[in-house]
Amino acid sequence: MTKFRINQSSTAPKSVYLKPKVKMIVPFQFDLAERSLYIMGRFLNCCFTIPVGNQTSDSQPQGSIDFMEKPSSSNANGKTPSEKSNEELNDTTSRPATNVILNHDFSGGLDSWHPNGCDGFAVSSESGYPQGVSTSLHGCFAKVTNRNECWQGLEQHITNRVSAGSTYTVCAWVGISGSGQAVADVQATLKLEYQDSSVDYLFIGRTSASMERFEKLEGSFCLSTMPHRVTFYIEGPPPGIDILIKSVVVSALDSCQYDNSNEELNDTTSRPATNVILNHDFSGGLDSWHPNGCDGSVVSSDSGYSQRISASLNGPFARVTNRSECWQGLEQDITNRVSAGSTYTVCAWVGISGSGQVVADVQATLKLEYQHSSVSYLSIGRISASMECFEKLEGIFCLSTMPQRVIFYMEGPPPGIDILVKSVVVSCPGSSQYVTQSKSSLCDEDSDIVQNPRFDDGLNNWSGRGCKIVLNESMAGGKILPQTGKYFASTANRTQNWNGIQQEITSRVQKKLAYEIFATVRIFGNNVSSADVRATLWVQTADLREQYIGVASMLVFSVQATDKDWVQSHGKFLLNSLPSRVIIYLEGPPPGTDILLNNLVVKHAPKAPPASRPATQISLFGFNIVANSNLTQGTNGWFPLGNCNLSIGNGAPHIHPPMAQESLGPKEPLSGCYIVVTNRTQTWMGPAQTITERVQLFLTYQVSAWVRIGSWTTRPQSVNVALGVDSQWVNGGQVEINDDKWHEIGGSFRIENRATKIIVYVQGPDPGVDLMVAGLQIFPVDRSARFKHLKTQTDKIRKRDVMLKFTTSDSCPPFGTFVKIRQTQNSFPFGSCVSRTNIDNEDFVNFFVKNFNWAVFGNELKWYWTEPNKGNFNYKDADDLLNFCSSQNIQLREHCIFWEVESTVQSWVRALTKNDLMTAVQNRLTGLLTRYKGKFKHHDVNNEMLHGSFYQDRLGKDIRANMFKIAHQLDPSATLFVNDYHIEDGCDSHSSPEKYIQHILDLQEQGAPVGGIGIQGHIDHPVGPIVCSALNKLAILGLPIWFTELDVSSTNEYVRADDLEVMLREAFAHPAVEGVMLWGFWELFMSRDNGHLVNAEGDVNEAGKKYLALKEEWLSKCHGHIDEQGHFEFRGFHGSYEVEIVSILQDEKVTKTFVVDPGEDPLVITFNI
Repeated sequence: MTKFRINQSSTAPKSVYLKPKVKMIVPFQFDLAERSLYIMGRFLNCCFTIPVGNQTSDSQPQGSIDFMEKPSSSNANGKTPSEKSNEELNDTTSRPATNVILNHDFSGGLDSWHPNGCDGFAVSSESGYPQGVSTSLHGCFAKVTNRNECWQGLEQHITNRVSAGSTYTVCAWVGISGSGQAVADVQATLKLEYQDSSVDYLFIGRTSASMERFEKLEGSFCLSTMPHRVTFYIEGPPPGIDILIKSVVVSALDSCQYDNSNEELNDTTSRPATNVILNHDFSGGLDSWHPNGCDGSVVSSDSGYSQRISASLNGPFARVTNRSECWQGLEQDITNRVSAGSTYTVCAWVGISGSGQVVADVQATLKLEYQHSSVSYLSIGRISASMECFEKLEGIFCLSTMPQRVIFYMEGPPPGIDILVKSVVVSCPGSSQYVTQSKSSLCDEDSDIVQNPRFDDGLNNWSGRGCKIVLNESMAGGKILPQTGKYFASTANRTQNWNGIQQEITSRVQKKLAYEIFATVRIFGNNVSSADVRATLWVQTADLREQYIGVASMLVFSVQATDKDWVQSHGKFLLNSLPSRVIIYLEGPPPGTDILLNNLVVKHAPKAPPASRPATQISLFGFNIVANSNLTQGTNGWFPLGNCNLSIGNGAPHIHPPMAQESLGPKEPLSGCYIVVTNRTQTWMGPAQTITERVQLFLTYQVSAWVRIGSWTTRPQSVNVALGVDSQWVNGGQVEINDDKWHEIGGSFRIENRATKIIVYVQGPDPGVDLMVAGLQIFPVDRSARFKHLKTQTDKIRKRDVMLKFTTSDSCPPFGTFVKIRQTQNSFPFGSCVSRTNIDNEDFVNFFVKNFNWAVFGNELKWYWTEPNKGNFNYKDADDLLNFCSSQNIQLREHCIFWEVESTVQSWVRALTKNDLMTAVQNRLTGLLTRYKGKFKHHDVNNEMLHGSFYQDRLGKDIRANMFKIAHQLDPSATLFVNDYHIEDGCDSHSSPEKYIQHILDLQEQGAPVGGIGIQGHIDHPVGPIVCSALNKLAILGLPIWFTELDVSSTNEYVRADDLEVMLREAFAHPAVEGVMLWGFWELFMSRDNGHLVNAEGDVNEAGKKYLALKEEWLSKCHGHIDEQGHFEFRGFHGSYEVEIVSILQDEKVTKTFVVDPGEDPLVITFNI
């Protein structure tokens, strides 16, 4: 059962200056009821526990995410951490001058202290230390035990020793003891009781305490008015964990700087000497301020106050409403009033309003726009704002260079929460060369985000994630040494794959900046010679959502104790929005295998240098680089790969394979000779040729050949043209053969890194099966020649003749009137994959909305996302995306109801019996399609059925057709698609067009209402005729074809742009293709490397420019004069248009709109002007 405690009063007393900014331990998984209690607890500062289900070794932790441990660290003077801590304790806490706390060091036992619902006693060397308390903890301290609730602890009444108007600092040294828990959060709290019997709780501070040493807990508080009773207490760890307290000091500093009065606000902020902000107190309304994607107004006593605004907040102040994104708020351009090299301080008084939200983070941010169109964001400061009073938000910033534009703005709360701004002051004490390590400074953007990255300061700033960490100078008897520096860290007692080493970097990273990570790692133990070590970000957003962002994958080989065993890894990441917490950690190896980390550096990623197009010899296009391809010289130039025999036969086809004919045009016929390969004892044996010197980097080569196999085989055989590029295998094309006829094999390849040796060979059939090869050709492709043909095709199928007829009220044709026609949108669907995190990034949103008219969700509707554990549903991410797309009039594809590949199926689904699995499948269909009926135009019913058979193997062949039938019954307006990969590129014999056609026919025979063909389109080095050949074959089914997940990849932006142009032109020029969806476009948010169109920080690269250029090319524009009959004719692409009619005589313009739909006959549209 979930247990919790809430405040007795429904609202915070006005007399308390509340700052409830709490770093929470966030459960990874819990049901809706528990989540509601959790959110309630967060905002009311209550404590509770949530039962957590069993964890699996290959999943993220299902318990506490923030599992911090502070093991002992080395220090220069040789003292142990315990000794050092005790010295610090004595220095800082043993002789306080004005300590509010009586018997602060428990030298008088528990005198003046009271256990709250539990037991407590004082421990010393004289009394002896109880079992379970670490021997490293010395001296006199209190132990709080037999705790059944999180809030139970040790308390002291301090009513008569504190006063209103003073600021108090708190310093306590705390630890924990108890079995099974290495670290736990301990917090200091004030209980405030009022004469009207209301009670409130004021959070002071918190620390992650360990069993090995006392940790320092710090905080402060200020009471504006005096409650009837004030109780200080220590609480926090889960039930069963004992709290250890070494000493507590609460001392007064000075009078409180804020008494919740408007007079003080006016005194401190209304008349700044050098305020950068214009109209800083909104006395001039919203003059100089601009709402960013939302609405804003100024509230004052004259205008009246909304019911949602607390009566304790007096005007004037700005109110920002109708916020649909966290980043929306109030902004002011300050470009001309700030300069580089100066340090600016920021002070703003802010609050919130809105139903159901007690507190929310408000932050100040700078948006920096540069001349090369790049944009960065600088976080200045953040505060937890409440509904009861204005809170003070402070920060500083420094600009090392001057952007083209600097915009200051307030943002942060979840959508639907209003931001209230009382005043803003940005002032410069004076120009300086100030260089700060503050998170708010751009002067240090090249500095390391990670603190103590090389462990020079021991294990400070580091902790274990679900395990312990240890500082080492060496391991394995001195055989393992650090690669650099003196120390390295290692994990210990890893019991889960996600256990590892971590550091919180919350305050040191900014949104929408790309960061690079460099790590030196290795593994040790458990007889594991290689393992995948991953760097991952755990992110908690402002609205408490959790995200896991993969940063880098480091494959760690050999664990032999040599220096060579350390592996350097590199990765990148970007945060779309500024979260409330960010933790970076290493994970991955199997339990029992330790992760060793020598250093970890995170820095702002530098801009990539401008790309250049690779130099190629155009004269090589169409030139076959295979020597003696026609075999007129016997086997000259060829050699057998392996112990097989080569000979020459006659009787092969004389014509070139069809796909080669498309690329090469008219050519001399083939000789009819072929190579016969016999005595094959391995599948890889076949004819080979070295082509190292004939291959140019970054050129796309088409592969073409006739192949045949011996007649005695009893099962289908796969034949493959392959390349050995040094130690790598490259696929040049595949075909499956089940007869003794000649078959065309076609494919392509591209080499992007210099190789010392490249061989081409033909392989594949079972040992003992003879192989025959004729007319093998490898030639560079002239894409420009193909594009000319495609443009002609495009004009035929994507355009229509249009006649505009103009009439006037006096029936006289407006002869000679000038008209200008502009197409506003092409009706052909161009879409992209989006994820929930993407829509937090306004730059991503702007590009997406402007350049795409369809969307598909990356993961948010997959079954493993919507129901990761049985009965634990998550539709929030999908709902957020659906609402966003609906608001932008973007059409939607659903992907996917089921996924046939077993590795993608949740473990709980894989464990079901046949009957339970059938029930789960029915529930999935009913739950998903009932919830989203009519919302999606397409459904991918069962993804990748050519590559997996999980459901068919367990539920029988009929299950696939039944999925389609039930889906159609539940959502009859949606088109139901099959969806698979490698259909179009000739490199996978399992998913050839012929097999896909047969697969669809089989489903239709069983009554499946298949309505569309999905080609994913994850393609490398595409060749137009090969792609077109696949489309032509599939088109015979008469179903619409969509590229559903298109992406291309190349390290060179220009080559990537060429690949993308091939695919988009082939799709747009083919009559059977009715839409193209890209599988993402933004760097770091795509499933493939080097496939993006937009760089991480918003720069459009060459591939993106190519996409935009094609979109522009496929918009029609024309102008001219109306003829004598009152007509104006043109031929234009299908889509929406705007026509501007300019009357010279009357000196006026009239604008009309119209739509050109697909059709064979000319479209006639009449306008009365």
